Amino acid sequence: MSRIGKRILTIPEKVNVELNGQNLTVKGPKGELSLVIDKNIKVNIKDNEITVEVLNNLKHTNEMHGTTNANIRNMLIGVTEGYTKGLEIVGVGYRFTVKGKVLTVQDGKSHLDNVDIPEGIEVKQISNTEIELSGIDKCAIGKFAAEIRELRKPEPYKGKGIHYVGEHIRRKEGKKASK
Repeated sequence: MSRIGKRILTIPEKVNVELNGQNLTVKGPKGELSLVIDKNIKVNIKDNEITVEVLNNLKHTNEMHGTTNANIRNMLIGVTEGYTKGLEIVGVGYRFTVKGKVLTVQDGKSHLDNVDIPEGIEVKQISNTEIELSGIDKCAIGKFAAEIRELRKPEPYKGKGIHYVGEHIRRKEGKKASK
């Protein structure tokens, strides 16, 4: 059994957790999230605590035990505190521009990349080269950040491209002239 799956989750104040069949709904001050629970996993809500247990010993069920517990924990944190992820763009003339629900990325290509911002995610422009994604769904923020980073991955020679704030890019030494 998973150690993370055995973890007991405490429901914070001002958070309401409901289980209808296999649908778990978490409502809090920042919003509402829902999760469909695997049929071989049982979620118990009792005395402001949530526990997750497996109903059989299949490989898939054991894999989903810890994952379900982690997803529920992410939902509880998301509806109370929320999540943020920062992105930076490095390169001469590279920049981000946010207008309404569209993020425009100028990353050295012959055209601009226009990315529609998904529902539930806010994009705050800190500077021309830095943005911050925020919202209540950790999975959605990570996925959107990865899609933006995919437009121009950081390259190891000059470090140009889009990377997460605080991410270390391993640098390589360029070719040397022969003697």
